[in-house]
Amino acid sequence: MKSIHLEESKVTEPVGAPPAVSLPTPHSVFETGLPGPLLRGLLLKHLLKREVASIKLLAELMGLSGNVIAELVAEAKANSLVENRNSEQGQMRVALSAAGRQQARQALELSGYVGKAPVPLEEYRRICIHQSSRRQAVSRQRLLEVFDTTVVQPDLIDQIGPAINSRRAVLIYGAAGTGKSFICRQLNRLFGDEVMIPHAVEMGGEIVQIFDPQIHQRIDSAFRDDDLFAQISDPRWYRCHRPLVVVGGELELSMLDISHDPKARLHKAPIGLLANNGVLLIDDLGRQKISAKEVFNRWIVPLEEARDFLSLPSGAHFEVPFEQNLLFSTNLSPQDIFDPAFLRRLGYKIEFKAIDDEAFVAIWQQQCRVMGLNDKHHLGRWLVQQCYPTNQLDMLPSHPRDLLSIVSDQIRFNELSSIIEPELLERAWNIYFVEASRCPFPAAVATFNEEGGSL
Repeated sequence: MKSIHLEESKVTEPVGAPPAVSLPTPHSVFETGLPGPLLRGLLLKHLLKREVASIKLLAELMGLSGNVIAELVAEAKANSLVENRNSEQGQMRVALSAAGRQQARQALELSGYVGKAPVPLEEYRRICIHQSSRRQAVSRQRLLEVFDTTVVQPDLIDQIGPAINSRRAVLIYGAAGTGKSFICRQLNRLFGDEVMIPHAVEMGGEIVQIFDPQIHQRIDSAFRDDDLFAQISDPRWYRCHRPLVVVGGELELSMLDISHDPKARLHKAPIGLLANNGVLLIDDLGRQKISAKEVFNRWIVPLEEARDFLSLPSGAHFEVPFEQNLLFSTNLSPQDIFDPAFLRRLGYKIEFKAIDDEAFVAIWQQQCRVMGLNDKHHLGRWLVQQCYPTNQLDMLPSHPRDLLSIVSDQIRFNELSSIIEPELLERAWNIYFVEASRCPFPAAVATFNEEGGSL
């Protein structure tokens, strides 16, 4: 079966994009929708850390307008918690009084969070649902556009597209090196590039930070007039790429719910919240400390209803959106990690297999271009026609990249030209596959090219 490899493709806008959403900056404590005590405690903690600060600086630190900060400072002054200090560059500055420092330390003992003010849970829910990928249907053309520089077997295209449109969990399985994790990572590009992520969310008077710079990649480009988020001016929200959260063997049940760090006195968001509006990939399924059945049981209701129920360590429960594409990837047999009933509930199970000759050569040539290597002796074609059959090996998508990487390492070390010589590939082959090859590379390659086996 021939593989699909598009050299050039025009990327179109995602289908069914929602209309623009309005989220202006609040200009009073009431408009923030947050509890007054929470904002006052956060203000005092910032002042405890800074000692002296202007209204402008506090507004930047808390992500709120100057009007909101002025209102909070005025109330704190009325309660003798802050006092005026000398102005600087025309900006009046304030500092904590003795009573204010005491309250700030008490607030810090309860919560170690000192950052931007959170957004209300209801506001987060509204924006998260608004920018959900569930609003967008994936077409064959869109999927091909996403994979325009990737070699993909047609039968995988036929399976992946409907599976993503189903919005159900997808199990991807197959031997290591068949491209499972790579393909999963590319799927995040299907639904457009930008979403809004809040710095933190308020839940029952507690602050849970959502924005994680290791997961959420910020976009600093200017807004367009027709931009989906052009009317969002609230600095507590960040414009980001759709998140991709990958969790492997380190996955534990505690990562699926809100946790509390007693040392830092901070609430940690679960991986489901971090991955909202993006892709959550559970890699190496079956190799975690918890069973695959436990993971799936935890998420069966969120998957069906697009909502999850989280609880704080205090016992308070909250409903949150579950707006992500959930993918499971494993190189184990599905029957070894799931019973038949669970396999049926998963819905989509997609097997990644060895590739054909044409796909191997296409990937080989692509990797040669990427690494700046010259396959003058047509070694990619020789491998698939002679060496793989002789050694009775399956061809996997990772093999071209891995073999050529070893060749490239030898070229750099020995300061050679970019030509892939048979001796270099023979050494790479024996290093990579460990067992001695039954292919006498230099002699066999020369015969192969003399007999017209080259491209």
